[in-house]
Amino acid sequence: MTLMLKASELEALADMPGTIAAVERAFVELSRGAAVQPAPDSLILPSSDARFLPMAALSDIDELAAVKMLADIPGNRAVSLPTQRSTIMLVSRLTGETLAILDGKVPTRVRTAAASAVATKLLARSGSTTLGLVGAGALAVAHVEAMIAVRPIEKVVVWSRSPETVEAFCREIAHHGLAVGRAVSVQEVVEEADVLCTLTPAVEPLVKGKWFRPGLHVNAVGSRPRADHREIDSEGMARAKVFVDSLPTAKAKSGGLIIPVGEGVMTFDDVEAEIGDVAAGSKRGRTSDEDVTLFNSVGIGLQDLAIGRILYDAALSQGLGTRVEMAG
Repeated sequence: MTLMLKASELEALADMPGTIAAVERAFVELSRGAAVQPAPDSLILPSSDARFLPMAALSDIDELAAVKMLADIPGNRAVSLPTQRSTIMLVSRLTGETLAILDGKVPTRVRTAAASAVATKLLARSGSTTLGLVGAGALAVAHVEAMIAVRPIEKVVVWSRSPETVEAFCREIAHHGLAVGRAVSVQEVVEEADVLCTLTPAVEPLVKGKWFRPGLHVNAVGSRPRADHREIDSEGMARAKVFVDSLPTAKAKSGGLIIPVGEGVMTFDDVEAEIGDVAAGSKRGRTSDEDVTLFNSVGIGLQDLAIGRILYDAALSQGLGTRVEMAG
């Protein structure tokens, strides 16, 4: 039987601390060779700007294979539809049975913030208390929940082009009891932050490296997985110690990395490590309180597999979802 899980059910099941632990374990598993994570292909037609990315992964520990089909359709904005949609399929590594099909919205949001939390736990200064957010949507709300789980955050400084979005964000996070500053510019956010999360679908960079203060940690999260999109300028990438979730994926999909390499200000060899190598203890992360560290987060299928395992198990235990006999 295959369990079908819709977004409202997954919202009730999502567990940020559990997801952070699962994503960190998955990164370690990848580093140690107990998981398979190929770089995703892009399915593109010459007649359209839409892209479809099948993001696959295989895990020994979780006993799952997973694939997420991500549809990236910028034109949807003009007709008031989401520009990104996705569906995740979980398959038993042992029997090949399709265990579950999940709407991808909630898992993607939560596991993305959880990956940032893993990087922050491993790379940010332990005393980091001010969180800067460039972008104030649902992903920003999830990042607040994730960051307070790994660092003693006391204040959030947030910027968005939309005052209405900032207002909604403030309401969503009010129960955390944090001080909130509404920045008038991206520069203000960067200069105040101990931990900076960039969460916008930017094409041209919003964040400039000349604003980076010593000791800053950056999670660059928001840009679409396209070679010509980025949030951080080349100076910022060159100034920082750069870590990635998957180097093959970043080399294929991350404009934040591809563009400065193309400009000659850095090389792919300048990437310090995959974050799983730091989590596994085989590579070093921050070495000084003066370092600027940057996690270039593209997103990989293994993160979807990790949260998929948690959500599937929780749904079974709570009796949620709809069972379908696919072979019937």
